[in-house]
Amino acid sequence: MNLFALAASVCGEGEDLVGASYFSAYANWLPEETRRHKEYVKALKHFGVECFMGHFKEKRRACRSCGAQWTGHEEKESDVAMATQLVADAFQDRFDRALILTADSDIAPAIRIVKIAFPTKSLDVIAPPGRFTHARSLAPKLVITPGRLAKVLLPETAANSAGSSAFLRPPGYLPPSV
Repeated sequence: MNLFALAASVCGEGEDLVGASYFSAYANWLPEETRRHKEYVKALKHFGVECFMGHFKEKRRACRSCGAQWTGHEEKESDVAMATQLVADAFQDRFDRALILTADSDIAPAIRIVKIAFPTKSLDVIAPPGRFTHARSLAPKLVITPGRLAKVLLPETAANSAGSSAFLRPPGYLPPSV
C-alpha cells in the first residue's frame, strides 16, 4: 500500500497533503520478512513517505502453566516515535488536520495533548483494515476498505531518477485479483 497515496485519497477538497510518515521496526531475526519489509520501506521512501524505524528487543518468556521458556520479541520505540512526532508536528504548526492510521491506543495520550494545546487542529484516526474493534477507543473517523486499498497499491516496480529500479514488489506481496 502506498501510504502517501492513501493519505491523499482521504484529504478533502482544498486540503494539501504536506507529508506522510511510517513508523515500524524490522524483525531482524526473520531474514526473509526483514528483506521484504526493507523493500517496502524503500518503496515508501520512493513515493515521499518519511520512515521512522524502531527496533525489537529480545524478551525471555515463560509459560505459567508448564514452565516452558522461549525468547520473544517486543517492538520498541515505534509507537512512542509516532506520538512524539505528532506532538512535535503540532507545535511546529506542520498541519491543520492530521490523519493517524493506527489501531494502537498507545497514541491516545499524544492525541489528547494536541487536542488540548491546539483545539483548532483536526485529528482523524483511521482504522486499518480489519482493526476497527481494536481502534474503537480512538474513535476512528474512517475504516480503510478493500476498495480504497485497491486504489492505492504500490506498483510492481518504479524507476529512480537514474532510470534503474528503485524497488521491486516481492512476489508474495502481489495483490489478489480485483
